[in-house]
Amino acid sequence: MCSPFARDTARNLENARRYLKFAVEQGAIPFAPHLLYPQVMDDCNPDQRKLGLFFGMVWLKKCDELWVFGSYISDGMQAEINKASKYRIPIRYFTEKCEEVQ
Repeated sequence: MCSPFARDTARNLENARRYLKFAVEQGAIPFAPHLLYPQVMDDCNPDQRKLGLFFGMVWLKKCDELWVFGSYISDGMQAEINKASKYRIPIRYFTEKCEEVQ
């Protein structure tokens, strides 16, 4: 799963949880590193943020698809999209209301 995290963190975490629930309801087995790693790493610390982003990229290689949520694409999200494209991982886009964009 790929969605914004930084900036409005409280709102973005709430949205990410909703997106995760939606993916589960669709029968997917989602992974959202931006819900996991900030629990034990400080996103405001540049070294820890870089490490968390790296961990997410490692996991991405194990994914069958990348689901991108929302209309705003952050730098971190764009990096994930680029990596998924490089590894020919299918990318699906969804609105903030979890409606797929064709």
